[in-house]
Amino acid sequence: MTSHDESEPRPTGGEHPGVLERRDPGEVMSPRTGAVATASNGERPLATPEEPVPAVAGEGGGGDAADETPTTRRRRRPLRMSLILIAAIVVAAAAGVAATGAVGGDSGDSDSSAPTRPPATTKVERSTLTDTQTVDGNLGYGSAVTVQAPVPSSGSGGGGQQEPDAGSDSTGIVTWLPDEGKVVKRGDAVYRVNEEKVPLLYGSFPLYRTLETGTEGADVEMLEKNLKALGYDGFTVDDEYTSGTAEAVRDWQDDLGREETGTVEPADAVIATGARRVASQETVPGAALSGTVLTWTDDERIIAVDLDVAYEDLVEEGARATVVLPDDSTVQAEVTDIGTPTSVAADDSANGGSGSGGDSGSEDPTLPVELTVKDPKELGRYQAASVEVTFKADSRENVLAVPVAALTARQGGGYALEVVTATGTELRPVKLGMFANGLVEVSGTGISEGTVVGVPK
Repeated sequence: MTSHDESEPRPTGGEHPGVLERRDPGEVMSPRTGAVATASNGERPLATPEEPVPAVAGEGGGGDAADETPTTRRRRRPLRMSLILIAAIVVAAAAGVAATGAVGGDSGDSDSSAPTRPPATTKVERSTLTDTQTVDGNLGYGSAVTVQAPVPSSGSGGGGQQEPDAGSDSTGIVTWLPDEGKVVKRGDAVYRVNEEKVPLLYGSFPLYRTLETGTEGADVEMLEKNLKALGYDGFTVDDEYTSGTAEAVRDWQDDLGREETGTVEPADAVIATGARRVASQETVPGAALSGTVLTWTDDERIIAVDLDVAYEDLVEEGARATVVLPDDSTVQAEVTDIGTPTSVAADDSANGGSGSGGDSGSEDPTLPVELTVKDPKELGRYQAASVEVTFKADSRENVLAVPVAALTARQGGGYALEVVTATGTELRPVKLGMFANGLVEVSGTGISEGTVVGVPK
């Protein structure tokens, strides 16, 4: 054996494993420092606890474990670790793909071939659409009307005005008035003058002349109808004032505590179309009977509406409407009176306005409409309140309809529906009809009841 130079430097265990080092037979690396250790008998020593135990033959894919050195094992570990890391990344990636559903068992369900659906859908339904118009109204007893003191009569039956003597009290003194809110009916006293009752009679025009035996006319018939309704008889209801009529008048005057003359003067009664509710007293007992005595209204509550004339075709006498009360309850009302269109500008002019301003005639004219409720009890205890009145404008039965939000504007005009099909969606043109309550009537090719359509966001 050729001896080597002991002074030649040898690489330590910390140097690069690729550098070869010369050792004498029987030398091994120290497990702690990498220094060479030699057994006393020149053989390879047993491994210490700190030294890795050589692999048994057949482990790790076969091979001679005795030929495997620590340096070889160190070289193989990085490769094994790399392969394990790559495998783990592949598994994790596969799990992520499976979780997102990017890969499916059926190629027909993949994203590349799945139909695109709108964010929301609805169905074309068959329905009845009703177009309505809601306006503001006022619940109350209607406009107050004044009751004027009668013009003194000459007593000649001609309805002329007499000249009272100086110092006379021929106009009389008011001695009693009904309380505000009192309902005055046929035969009841409207007021008292000189302690004589002046009753209410029903009619369409006021008394304007003295009625006596031999008088004929519509006012005679009006008087006889009232006498009959109050329980008096002995005459025929017609336009002729007979002796039988005069006798019935005397009985009526006796019941009123008046002088029994058998004739009727214009100042003997107040005429109205029906019962009235006293709104206010405009004079006081003790005052001379002149001017305005009191104001009154209808005795039943009504709903008054100033309707824009553009909606004039919505109303006619007998038409029905829905009224929403302040507590959100609803009642059905009927149109009972339609007035004459008016405007604020016209009213101002009538009240002395010059009408020459720049805004003259600028106010839209309105149509006064009155409605009544068949059963006043349905109105509860409301005496005066703001309400909402809904008139029915038009109705379309058994039509196809969709929410207005389902319409899609077409380039160049018109609208379409985004119809959902088995392979995706397609825009189908539609013709629009009535709009009502958020729905619109539609028709067109390929549009039928149950068709699923998109609702764009």
